[in-house]
Amino acid sequence: MTRSEIVSRQRRIKTTGRAGRTAAAAAATGFSLLAAFQLSLALGAPLGHLAWGGAQERLPSGLRIASAFAAVVFVVAALTVLGRAGYRMSPVAPRVSRSGIWVLVFGLALSALGNFASSSNWERFLLGPIALLEAMLCLIVARGDAGSESPDADEDTSQLRSAVPGKG
Repeated sequence: MTRSEIVSRQRRIKTTGRAGRTAAAAAATGFSLLAAFQLSLALGAPLGHLAWGGAQERLPSGLRIASAFAAVVFVVAALTVLGRAGYRMSPVAPRVSRSGIWVLVFGLALSALGNFASSSNWERFLLGPIALLEAMLCLIVARGDAGSESPDADEDTSQLRSAVPGKG
């Protein structure tokens, strides 16, 4: 293997991993913010006009319970996307994160459609684009190799060091 082939292969692995990990970090941040928003709704914050159709300033009991559930879902989503990208802090098993990321991609795309169809301006112009952005970030993570770096990466690095004069 020539030096240029090793460098090219190493760059390809790092670029894919970096893009996936960056997208995962951005998606997890978004999910965390959405979880905090839903938790504040569940605790009675007067932000009901921003969610659930925007009909009430303070949510009734049933929608507060739904917001609490949504907050938990967003935390699980953040952990799933981090797990798929290879972050070790995630307790989500690799097999679950590999399939769960696709559930997020399609679920968020459907959520975006629902938000865009809402009568609430906040949902149409804020939560719809956020859901679409989250879906695209999850798609980047799902299609990438971020959580499964090549087992040959260490071998490539050692070959590169031995190919460069004065290294290795």
